[in-house]
Amino acid sequence: MDWDSLDWDALDRLRAGFLAGRPADEPYWRNESDLAAYDLTYAERIGWKWDAVLRELAARGWRPRCRSVLDWGCGSGVAGRRVITALGGAATFDRLRLWDHSPAARAFAARRAAETFPGLDVAHESDPSDDAGPVGLLVISHVLNELAAEQREQLLALVARAEAVIWVEPGTHAVGRDLAALRDRLRGDFNVVAPCPHAAPCGLFADGQERDWCHFFAPPPPALPADPRWVRFAQRAGVDLRSLPYSFLVLDRAPLASPPPPDGGRLIGRPDVMKPYARFLGCEAAGLSMLELPKRVDGALVKALDKHPPAALYRWRHAGGRITEIEALVPARPSPEPANADA
Repeated sequence: MDWDSLDWDALDRLRAGFLAGRPADEPYWRNESDLAAYDLTYAERIGWKWDAVLRELAARGWRPRCRSVLDWGCGSGVAGRRVITALGGAATFDRLRLWDHSPAARAFAARRAAETFPGLDVAHESDPSDDAGPVGLLVISHVLNELAAEQREQLLALVARAEAVIWVEPGTHAVGRDLAALRDRLRGDFNVVAPCPHAAPCGLFADGQERDWCHFFAPPPPALPADPRWVRFAQRAGVDLRSLPYSFLVLDRAPLASPPPPDGGRLIGRPDVMKPYARFLGCEAAGLSMLELPKRVDGALVKALDKHPPAALYRWRHAGGRITEIEALVPARPSPEPANADA
């Protein structure tokens, strides 16, 4: 599959299914052509969200201790491939298991993984819910709003068997709050690695925070605006390549090598940057609060917030909602990789 042979009718049908945001009556994928077109386009956009999450985990110094990966609801397998690539490939992992309710998706994802990681043990035949063994690193991507109640409980049963979990979802209000609620449900059994700057109950569920949700924005590859293939795709599909909102959750049963400092904070969503200051929703152990960062306190950071959505932990002091001191606790993210980085 290449850009000249894309099946636009299939892509339109797939997008309509995604936008419906409800449990699917049947698999999205009708054939391998559907999966190949999706993998080149929509899945690649999801891959940029995974890249942002994995860069942050690298900056935090986190790595899973298990050597097997289960990509649940794998689709074309982009999430599992991104995770294994970012965390060291076959030198780090021995086995990749792939599961999707579509046999065609499982087969496609397995073939792509075998091509990308020669020598890695790739398995895709059995439903992981049928056994009771350990899961290892559980990878979950863009499934939450498509699960019926029974399917959700099956997934949470897998989470209960996992050693670590990386879970990425669309950054919508409903899904972001839903994932945060699951975070509070699971935090008694796992250490919360990210995105949270603390392990306390989520501040989203305090009175007055009903309109807020935990979400961030992934940067697309820097060369994307000059790529005519992606420009045409965006116009034809009606998507904004510059806006990649996502919500995510990373859990680990093992003690964290670099736990967040007790006074750490995080910026939620997209800051509003004005002439004299930037305004943003700040998350810390005490809860959520709307904060203002004057340019005179850190003009360089205010300028950076106007161009690049934040993905780091900070330590700040504020009085009456106005920040008086601020410092980054997580190093700046490296630049995104080129498009189709795992191709």
